[in-house]
Amino acid sequence: MEYWKGAVKYLKKKNLEPDPSKNIQFVNNDGTLRIRDILHILKSDNPDEIESLYKQARDVCDENYGRSIYFRGLIEVTNYCKNNCYYCGIRAQNKCINRYRLNKDQIRACCDTGYRIGLRTFVLQGGEDPFLETGMLADIVQDIRKKFPDCAITLSFGEKTREEYQTLFDAGVNRYLLRHETANNAHYGKLHPDQMSLSNRKKCLYILKEIGFQTGAGLMVGSPYQTWEMLIEDLCFLKELEPQMVGIGPFIPHKDTPFGNFKSGSVSLTLKMLALCRIILPKALIPATTALGSVDPSGREKAFGAGANVVMPNLSPLEIRKDYSLYDNKLYTGDEAGEYVASLADRIERAGYIPDFSRGDHS
Repeated sequence: MEYWKGAVKYLKKKNLEPDPSKNIQFVNNDGTLRIRDILHILKSDNPDEIESLYKQARDVCDENYGRSIYFRGLIEVTNYCKNNCYYCGIRAQNKCINRYRLNKDQIRACCDTGYRIGLRTFVLQGGEDPFLETGMLADIVQDIRKKFPDCAITLSFGEKTREEYQTLFDAGVNRYLLRHETANNAHYGKLHPDQMSLSNRKKCLYILKEIGFQTGAGLMVGSPYQTWEMLIEDLCFLKELEPQMVGIGPFIPHKDTPFGNFKSGSVSLTLKMLALCRIILPKALIPATTALGSVDPSGREKAFGAGANVVMPNLSPLEIRKDYSLYDNKLYTGDEAGEYVASLADRIERAGYIPDFSRGDHS
């Protein structure tokens, strides 16, 4: 879907101000995106327009999933990573971090805890750890699948070959998360070293879908050098990919990275992007991310109001959670923690939603 490129260039060249209708629509009847109106709402500081966007997104979510907020148990398996993404606190060249790697028994113990408190989806994530080979991951997955046959298993361990993804799928993985971070080639090159490419990241996402994974993409809002046009490009890519899951959070700097002195992304703009994703991908599973909660105490509730319908309490061993430091001041205790699932469920109910501990598959 390349139609958007001409539209973005036209808007930029002519410096046109959109003239949206009272009730702004963002998707045409043929499924293409209304670039002009999307650009308008991204730039808008009109409270009525923004509230209308959020309401439209929440209504779309309610139509497809009701008021359910799905719980997933997050297990941060390893903070070793071979990559050097300029924004990430666990990048290979960060020498100021305590590295760790959970073994199979520790991972199983995390799943035991999660199952005992009612969780029926486990999300295992980590850096691209060369030690954690695909065969080892498959063995871990088979162990979880054997003990918890009624649970969904999600992995997020970066880019792999088609054969490796197929091995993991055959082992029993249901879902795979691989955030694209930006759909613009030039921007991708400013966020990553030369040996990483957006073309390979996109290729991996399409392979995941072809194999049969429920596939998740996603992006940072407010990352260094990002423009309005790049955000529109992200939305167009997501519409083309049609992932079953989309993770959207604000960029938050980490002091031990090349981007340590950049400012965090805007909560308001993040919520707008989340709401637009809900509208263009009505059936997507969209989390209220930890990053949003880390920069705004009520970020989770605001995300629900903009169409998010997933939370991921942390099941990782408490002593290592601080070391999975993708960005500064990441929350890993309180309602973010698996130990406080009941508190989080109560908080969700008080916000007018329904805590849902089922697998919560894509509808």
